[in-house]
Amino acid sequence: MADAAEVDRAVERARAAFASWRATAPGDRARLLRRFARLVDDHAEELARLEIANAGHTVGNARWEAGNVRDVLDFYAGAPERHHGAQIPVPGGVDVTFHEPLGVVGVIVPWNFPMVIMMWGVAPALAAGNAVIVKPAEWTPLTALRLAELALEAGLPEGVLQVLPGAGEVAGARLAEHPDVPKIVFTGSTEVGRLIGATAAARVKRVTLELGGKSANIVFADADLDRAVTSAPMAVFDNSGQDCCARSRLLVQREIYDDFLERLAAAVREVRVGDPLDPATQMGPLVSAEHLARVASFAGPGLTPYARGACPKGRGYWFAPTVLAAPPGFDPLGSSDAPAFRRAYEEEIFGPVVTVVPFDGEEHAVRLANATPYGLSGSIWTRDVGRALRVARAVEAGNLSVNSHSSVRYWTPFGGFKQSGLGRELGPDALAAFTETKNVFIATE
Repeated sequence: MADAAEVDRAVERARAAFASWRATAPGDRARLLRRFARLVDDHAEELARLEIANAGHTVGNARWEAGNVRDVLDFYAGAPERHHGAQIPVPGGVDVTFHEPLGVVGVIVPWNFPMVIMMWGVAPALAAGNAVIVKPAEWTPLTALRLAELALEAGLPEGVLQVLPGAGEVAGARLAEHPDVPKIVFTGSTEVGRLIGATAAARVKRVTLELGGKSANIVFADADLDRAVTSAPMAVFDNSGQDCCARSRLLVQREIYDDFLERLAAAVREVRVGDPLDPATQMGPLVSAEHLARVASFAGPGLTPYARGACPKGRGYWFAPTVLAAPPGFDPLGSSDAPAFRRAYEEEIFGPVVTVVPFDGEEHAVRLANATPYGLSGSIWTRDVGRALRVARAVEAGNLSVNSHSSVRYWTPFGGFKQSGLGRELGPDALAAFTETKNVFIATE
């Protein structure tokens, strides 16, 4: 586990490597990133198995994640040669802009999607010409370490990409406060994000923060109910609910509420929970005993689940997929009734627990969706295109899907409103988060 002194030494190495990396011709930088992507593809099964050991992901998810790492690298390998400045018409001369890399970028990675989220920060930062230091989560360092080895094997210079396992309060904190690290990318809890933001603000350090979520899945009465019901469980329970984009507040129009609940209960009981190495498994264990205790506290005394799935009883941090229905008379916009259910409805659980609440009409649905300090993701189910657009524009969230639960595509920007974060990752404009625009005027008169 790296201490603060080791972080300082890593920053020195990164600063030394940055000088030559930023001077590397864009075409050469692109070729090295493409070679890195090919090596990831060659080692995809190894990386997937490491992630299963790391975090208990299902084998299907882990293989997708290894493929996503490859694809993100491929996508940003095309960026160095296309990262153009502008020529701006001005009187008396020529004005041009340049996108200059920042220097050393710190990427602090969570434990829920370790290698995927690591690469969302690393790939565009490298493409823009920065050196990168990754601080993986304490529980899940294995894939980050292996990816750093593959980067060296691909030909990236020593010091350009370093991985430092360490405690967040030690290595992560030192990275965030270090005067020679001008940018921090952090994905994790809103609580820790606030601390990093405060540390960065004191040093005028740039940050990208992807934080918590309590996303709404809004189902209108005119929706395709078969699709809405069958897709709802894994919109929450994928990765055992350990997903900041989980649609853990299910809002259902009152006219179809009772029918929807019955059908949802049947669908939840069909979710396959078990051995992550079995391709038929849909949900594996939680990441740790500590996290299991936290998730269980949201479905404990004072609550009777409407429905629960099954899970193994043996070794592993198992928690069955759970549906909590609103108690009679519960007012989500009130403040006092049903405290146990309200806690589960309002707080980010980060586990396989979904709360279900009825709504009356479009305006009410929007008010419920927005009555949260978070604003990361969400879904809208309706056959009415006009309603879909109205509600999508009205819901305060950064990533919305209509008749779908897709949140993240590396071709498009990803990030949150409100306390779900600052800035955007992914998409064609991600390099802007890792560069400064320099304006140069050349007098011709």
